[in-house]
Amino acid sequence: MNVDIVAEKIAAARARAEAAKRRRAALAAARQRGLAHRHAAKLRNLAAPRDGAAPNTTKENS
Repeated sequence: MNVDIVAEKIAAARARAEAAKRRRAALAAARQRGLAHRHAAKLRNLAAPRDGAAPNTTKENS
């Protein structure tokens, strides 16, 4: 009888662990999408011309 109870507890623990793994994977995927979106926005902002910005006057190969 105790064997059945232990087996049920083990099965429940495995199910909880699997659910936690799925949650972590979903959160990681959402985080990656968010980071990619943030990085793309940053690159767009860096590439956009700025009004009133001083021109690049650095001399290369001088």
